[in-house]
Amino acid sequence: MPHYVAAIDQGTTSSRCIVFDQAGHIISVAQREHRQIFPKPGWVEHDADEIWQAVQGVLAEAATGLDIAALGITNQRETTVLWDRATGRPVCPAVVWQDTRTDALTRALAEHEGLFKEKAGLPLATYFSGPKIRWLLDEYDLRDRAERGEVLFGTMDSWLLWNLTGRHITDVTNASRTMLMNIHTLAWDDELLAAMGVPRAMLPEIRPSAEVYGHTADGVPVASALGDQQAALFGQTCFAPGETKSTYGSGSFLLMNTGQEPVVSKHGLLTTVGYQIGDGPATYALEGAIAVTGSLVQWLRDNLGLISSAAEIETLAKTVDDNGGCYFVPAFSGLFAPHWRSDARGVIAGLTGFVNKGHIARAVLEATAWQTREVVDAMNADSGLDLTTLRADGGMTADNLLMQTLADVLNVPVIRPMVAETTALGAAYAAGLATGYWPDLDTLRANWHKAAEWRPAIDEPAREREYRNWKKAVARTLDWVEQEVEH
Repeated sequence: MPHYVAAIDQGTTSSRCIVFDQAGHIISVAQREHRQIFPKPGWVEHDADEIWQAVQGVLAEAATGLDIAALGITNQRETTVLWDRATGRPVCPAVVWQDTRTDALTRALAEHEGLFKEKAGLPLATYFSGPKIRWLLDEYDLRDRAERGEVLFGTMDSWLLWNLTGRHITDVTNASRTMLMNIHTLAWDDELLAAMGVPRAMLPEIRPSAEVYGHTADGVPVASALGDQQAALFGQTCFAPGETKSTYGSGSFLLMNTGQEPVVSKHGLLTTVGYQIGDGPATYALEGAIAVTGSLVQWLRDNLGLISSAAEIETLAKTVDDNGGCYFVPAFSGLFAPHWRSDARGVIAGLTGFVNKGHIARAVLEATAWQTREVVDAMNADSGLDLTTLRADGGMTADNLLMQTLADVLNVPVIRPMVAETTALGAAYAAGLATGYWPDLDTLRANWHKAAEWRPAIDEPAREREYRNWKKAVARTLDWVEQEVEH
């Protein structure tokens, strides 16, 4: 049997390839960054060709000379690529999930809000692919070609699968982020397509998250596709209802497994497909998406110069004992879950002459913890399940002060696994299951090991006082952008 499984982790700022062995240990890693293109305020674009070049590069670098049993894909979700079926080349820039150019369009679709919530499980927001497709079709005058199936749409998984296997497909997790798939039937929905104004002919075929889709030029089976947050849920082996993970990257994403029934949120969360293995039933999840967490640390480094590396934030925050009364709400592109307010903008509240850069650094870390708390409260209310532990992964989990702050704020233990690269691991696990490299979910569960655990260390009155102050700061961010003066 071949020795290893490889995963492509196509992220917002870089593409990586990670190769894992049977125990889920990392054998090799390669990574390449790609450009972030900001043509206007609120606009974020990627070059899909540049990303494909980077993916080819990291795949060659990480996997050359190794016996690879299967290749899985995990990807930044909602980022929208349109390409020419005949040439295989993009016909316009890729519009990234963070992009807010469709704000006016989503407001214009407000009459359909109930339809999207009921059938797609999603609120009307600039975040999702559907409005981005509609905007690109109109702006680049592509509608006629799209209706003839000459211009194709895909999220990044589709774009990579097209280039790797020649098939125009996506998986249920990525399709569930478009606002165009009915989460109950797992199929493109004519009513949703009509409301959004997107032609069916340009859409990929929807497939399970784990099956052999095709083979690379070298004959390696390409056998999984999962949106990055669903891949992390899978990599953290959250296979039972109520099990929850949070991934701390540029943004942060909490997913709670809700079993085989979609739970429609009443508290500002998203209903999403967690995964589907082969022809088995889909597993659903509730998701809380937070736009700005790790990218706030980068902003402190790059825009303000208060730190020279992301790792320094912990050192700077430890120069003080608390936040000095200062709260930082990073609503740089509006607020995501559970608020969904595109009119919000960031604030630093509670400033006095006493506050120094150490307090601001601490407030930056606390912003991630309080935003997590808001989402956890919403999850508990929606699911009827109380969070008992949080499995945390992603780059920010290297910050021990943040992990302790999370435990304090949530009042539950926070656990970091041995393999922090759970997004890539989840894609590898799904590909390995599809090809028989791993026999079943229990084998994957046995691979999961705890590296560290943090327990709550503050009292309830302090926790609730700080939460009240955080909520006051959030209230100050709202109604900042006046809709009528937007261009």
